[in-house]
Amino acid sequence: MTVETGYPMNRLLAALPDRNRRQFLASCERIELRFAEVLCESGEQIRHVYFPVDGFISLVTALDDGARLEVGIVGDEGMLGTSLVLGVNISPQHALVQGAGTALRMNAAAFRGHYKRSEPLRQGLNRYVYVLMNQLAQTAACARYHHVEARLARWLLMTRDRAHSSRFDLTHEFLAYMLGARRVGITQAASSLQKRGLIDYSRGKISIRNNVGLEGASCPCYGQANEMYEQVLGPSRGASHRLASLEVGAAAR
Repeated sequence: MTVETGYPMNRLLAALPDRNRRQFLASCERIELRFAEVLCESGEQIRHVYFPVDGFISLVTALDDGARLEVGIVGDEGMLGTSLVLGVNISPQHALVQGAGTALRMNAAAFRGHYKRSEPLRQGLNRYVYVLMNQLAQTAACARYHHVEARLARWLLMTRDRAHSSRFDLTHEFLAYMLGARRVGITQAASSLQKRGLIDYSRGKISIRNNVGLEGASCPCYGQANEMYEQVLGPSRGASHRLASLEVGAAAR
């Protein structure tokens, strides 16, 4: 399957040298990520890794009483299946598609082969695992110490960055589930952000009206996470980054 000229690319793969990237993409298939699709259950064997292109995935952890909390989001800056990098083939979290779109998928056996052979791939993914571990820890601290309104602002900004859009279809119920907060708390936080002119919210649709203002309303975790990524993996080239025509699923050159 050919990636057309101008087609966006996962940032981890875009950072690989051309030869390594072509070899890796030759073992990938492009798939559609469907909203609410479960890609992997917690404790389940990992059969595929995913590199989102313009969709994104929530990493959700569950407690014994059934309560669930989103602990991370994977978009075009990362990958799903990092346990394989650590030599573990079991998924630690429930992986749920939160934003429909496309992703590049590779079976676990092929991924392990590429990871073993490619030094640039190993270096990039090892750094990404480090960033992800820090972000998971930061999310846990954020959920414990920061107010719902600041956490909601942070979550909307993170979703904007991965959806490459300032408009989402989200209900208060879904947001409460993602943020581990009561629905009434989400309603109050969204109403406050709307009164300040930062967002519009109506009938399950949210639009960001003031990006700079929303960043100011967010807890520091949003900026710190972005700084960590850029320090370890290099500056983002942004949503406008595009690659030349590449072959996916065809023989490497």
